[in-house]
Amino acid sequence: MEQRYATNPDQLPQFDTAELRERYLVDEVFVPGQVTLVYTHQDRIVLGGAAPAGGELSLEVPDELRAEYFLENREIGIVNVAESGTVTADGTAFEMPKGSCLYIGRGTKSVVFSGEAQFYLFSAPAHTTYPTTLALPEDGTVRELGDQLTSNRRTLTQYIHPNGIKSCQVMMGVTNLHPGSMWNTMPAHTHDRRTECYLYFDVPQDARVMHFMGEPKETRHLVVADRQAVISPSWSLHSGVGTAAYSFIWAMAGENQSFDDMDFVQPTEIL
Repeated sequence: MEQRYATNPDQLPQFDTAELRERYLVDEVFVPGQVTLVYTHQDRIVLGGAAPAGGELSLEVPDELRAEYFLENREIGIVNVAESGTVTADGTAFEMPKGSCLYIGRGTKSVVFSGEAQFYLFSAPAHTTYPTTLALPEDGTVRELGDQLTSNRRTLTQYIHPNGIKSCQVMMGVTNLHPGSMWNTMPAHTHDRRTECYLYFDVPQDARVMHFMGEPKETRHLVVADRQAVISPSWSLHSGVGTAAYSFIWAMAGENQSFDDMDFVQPTEIL
């Protein structure tokens, strides 16, 4: 498991492109036949991917967690971004088509991935246990946002949130941009109480997403390809625009679970 230490906004002006990507971009999430994990000290989140490639993979506990099993002190949200696959939690199998979300609570000892799926993983510490729950794409809470006139018409599906799948602190969902829309949110926003991570997917091979980050008066950008992830610290704004429509998984953990707890930054305030 790769470790990435927390950064603060005073460091950002010193980072060149390579350093920005090293700290905030996870460029290889899905490796066939492997589970890949990145531990960020931003809210002690673990993110990564499981790509069983037709076989089976177990979610093993890295030494860095100092735990008997991965979910001894944690919870996890899982979204499939490829072909249908199966996740088996303590002997119970959950069939997961593309776009579905599975929450697995603290105390689950065995997690096994199988099939041709690509499972995106997002885990945070948990102080209590909630039931393992599967949500199919049609089961989430849907919010239609944006406008075609501002190129940000999008469908946001909330899966793990206070009015949906219950969790200790993880919030997770999927956003799909409509054809002809490229902005994932504008005005941009921060929420200094939660770290948020993104997995961009369904990005055409010849397209890229420009993910903007940093403080409003000191912004930077990351160029992101299909199935790459971004770690967005709580102090950083986040917004992005693609050269074509795309989808992304958003996932958060931190101080609260209020989805609308955002501090908006108007375009005229950004430098």
